[in-house]
Amino acid sequence: MKKYIIYLVILAVGLFLGSLLFGEASEKERNHNHEAIASNNQKWTCSMHTQIMHLESGDCPICGMDLIPVQRGSDGLLTDQFKLTENAMALANIKTSIVGKDMVGDSSIKLSGKMVVNKKETATQPSHFNGRIEKLYINSLGQRVKMGQAIAQIYSPELIAAQQELITSYRLRTSQPELYKAVRNKFKNWKIHDNQLSIIEKTGQVTTRFTIYSHVSGVVSEIIVNEGAHIMDGHSIFEVTNLATIWAEFDAYENQISQLEKGMEIKVKVNAYPNKEFDAVISFIDPILNNNTRTVTIRATLNNKENLFKPGMFVTGQIKGETQATEELLIVPASAILWTGERSLVYVKLHQEEAVFEMREVTIGLRKGENYVVTSGLEKGDEIVTNGTFTVDAAAQLQGKKSMMNKSSTIHETSNRGRSGNQENFVNSKPITIPKIKLKLSKSFQSALKPYLKMEDAFVDSNVNQVSILAKETADKLKDIKINSLGNKEKYYLLKSIKMLSAIASNLDLKKQRAYLIILNENMVALAMDIKSPTERLYVIKCPMANNNKGAIWLSKGKQIKNPYYGENMLTCGSLIEEIN
Repeated sequence: MKKYIIYLVILAVGLFLGSLLFGEASEKERNHNHEAIASNNQKWTCSMHTQIMHLESGDCPICGMDLIPVQRGSDGLLTDQFKLTENAMALANIKTSIVGKDMVGDSSIKLSGKMVVNKKETATQPSHFNGRIEKLYINSLGQRVKMGQAIAQIYSPELIAAQQELITSYRLRTSQPELYKAVRNKFKNWKIHDNQLSIIEKTGQVTTRFTIYSHVSGVVSEIIVNEGAHIMDGHSIFEVTNLATIWAEFDAYENQISQLEKGMEIKVKVNAYPNKEFDAVISFIDPILNNNTRTVTIRATLNNKENLFKPGMFVTGQIKGETQATEELLIVPASAILWTGERSLVYVKLHQEEAVFEMREVTIGLRKGENYVVTSGLEKGDEIVTNGTFTVDAAAQLQGKKSMMNKSSTIHETSNRGRSGNQENFVNSKPITIPKIKLKLSKSFQSALKPYLKMEDAFVDSNVNQVSILAKETADKLKDIKINSLGNKEKYYLLKSIKMLSAIASNLDLKKQRAYLIILNENMVALAMDIKSPTERLYVIKCPMANNNKGAIWLSKGKQIKNPYYGENMLTCGSLIEEIN
């Protein structure tokens, strides 16, 4: 019995010593395994090409530089990556597409322009002798004139003297027929009708006023003289055009010229007939580039025997482009591209399961319809934001990440790094701080309204340089707003307004400025409704034809309509829809 007790004691002591020795080893092994797992989760990237992500160190497959360890924040994301919630994605209607998969390579070219008279079908009614217009029967543009129609009565001292000679030669016509014939021919050269000469010969009385008859037909496109004006032989009285054919003239951008040729088919649409499409052929490409707009004029001739088209109508044209190489090109929707005037940007969705995004700079080539060709910065299979791009950019800015407004992200780890000299902002060298809008801010917002309203007037005058100057001044005023905190909605409106103003200021292309103006005004109107200036009464006006017939709004100090989207071409197009007290 004692023997068994001794064995049990020895066994217990052995188990105790074993647990001390091997338990420590097991703990070390577990710790080692955790460290190995942590090490395996380490990822490596290229400092120049952040889209490269490897599980092991090595060289960048693009530039050959040594890969560096990925530094992650507390949320597990890189410095310039950020995440959006599913709710935010749904509310902002953010959509993504995979490059090369969901993209449609529409290679067509879309142009805009207007109808003008066919100058090859114009004619001029001149005066054939000196005199003064006593009566002008053609007095309005668009009036139709037929050949042989009376157009004016003219007093001419030169004709009065010639009539005396005619009366004398008529009496001597039997004895001096050659003289009579020469005098009659002189009147024929002046285009005086024979029946008028016959009356003078038979009555023997001088006519003080001669009626001029038209020898051209068409629609009056220009009246050059007025009643009471003196005219000279060969000078024009009016101009007519034959509207049986009409020109559709389009503006083509510099980067589209290489894709256009005479004889190419073009589908023409007119705002007046939205459900109809007209076939035409490019008949002329202007050999001279317009230095102000950086465009050339493209012309197509349309048959107008049914009198559907009127000079001045707005038209759009679509040309089917080359398609043989589209499979090799990376084509993305224009809605995916953010353009600052210097950089072209897209937002890439990095994870299929999570809404994690990162801004990426790209190089764009030719525009093909509603798409752009991307020559660098993206690869086939990348998933990019194609709808709600501005919303994603605003989210990046609010989280201090790289965005359209910031070329580099804002660093918040230490006060020294937060003031890094490498930190650049698209509109200011300091990070933008936007506190909450309160009633007292109305004065600050009002100071921004002054240059903004002047900018609208500059748009009306189509003054590109003045628009740029006033846009910068407005942006600076908005950035000077001093407030404590800001609601999400107001943050979005203000940030977007500053971005659009900066884009307008950095661009001297009037069409692009007006495209940015559409987005700017949507946000400025929203801000004005929230802040409500105590001294300024503002009006919201809408033009239904702007923004490709989708409509666009703007703020006005008065009820008088002066359209900034079309200027003098459609100055009063619009209607008052809201009054902000």
